[in-house]
Amino acid sequence: MQVSFKILRQAENAEPTVQTYILDVEPGNTILECLNRIKWEQDGSLAFRKNCRNTICGSCTMRINGRAALACKENIGNELGKFSGMAREGVAEITIAPLGNLPVIKDLVVDMRSFWDNLEAVDPYVSSSARALELREFLQTPSERSRLDRNGNCIMCGACYSECNAREVNPDFVGPHALAKAHRLVADSRDTATEIRLENYNKGTEGVWGCTRCLMCNAVCPMDVAPMDRIGNIKQEILARKDAQASRSIRHRKVLINLVKKGGWIDERKFGLQVVANSGRDLKGFISLAPLGLRMLARGKFPFLFESSPEKTKVRSLIESVQKLTSSPSRHEE
Repeated sequence: MQVSFKILRQAENAEPTVQTYILDVEPGNTILECLNRIKWEQDGSLAFRKNCRNTICGSCTMRINGRAALACKENIGNELGKFSGMAREGVAEITIAPLGNLPVIKDLVVDMRSFWDNLEAVDPYVSSSARALELREFLQTPSERSRLDRNGNCIMCGACYSECNAREVNPDFVGPHALAKAHRLVADSRDTATEIRLENYNKGTEGVWGCTRCLMCNAVCPMDVAPMDRIGNIKQEILARKDAQASRSIRHRKVLINLVKKGGWIDERKFGLQVVANSGRDLKGFISLAPLGLRMLARGKFPFLFESSPEKTKVRSLIESVQKLTSSPSRHEE
């Protein structure tokens, strides 16, 4: 079959252009195989990264039909099967572009410096400085090691970083890749710097509270690391150690859970007052709510009454069951 590859080409600090290449391909051909053929047979100037060709190194990550994926993993048949109607005049189309949230060097090659710098920022190394180690292996039980399985699968491909909406609007956010690695250290029985790490990861929107929980990182991760879930694990560790006065981010989570436990869903009258105004303790926060409150009143959208959910007992039971589960010693285990 014939496939038209529409590739976004771009030189550094230049406007991108779309260039089209048509190949005769088989359904089992990977996107990387097709890119190799384009480079070898049609245009030797096309630039992209590759290495292992076996879903191990993460080098060939790029946006394929609008989402970050490994070119060595995705094949023509599966790609066309995901999107019906991807054809014009009988020729199927596949679009390929560089990763997002990273500056382009050339064509599909991006500058990964911010990606690596943000990983370094979470100090991604096991610390044993507080423990006197003998000259032997530091053994772990199978249960302790199993806590690292999920996040240990990360191949640093950059897919989650590319599609991270929080990173796109907040350049200070370290990114899901870094926080997934951070959770690996929090869960590691050999590490002695857990409390220091959690304080660092708790820094406003730079750390875990910068995540908008959009699920894009989970959706594109080729290794099922589920970075958003790992960020959630770190949040639970922080929440277990902090009270609602520690920060607005922590208060937001605790108030939300308490209100839902009480009424089955959020009482919007209380949520802003308890979180932003800190139940009257934060005068500046209270004043900041006034414009929104006035607009809601003017448009008849201010909720004067609150009706609890008829299923509030079931909701409370579910929340308490989850809280009990996550507070158990095996909370890190998958």
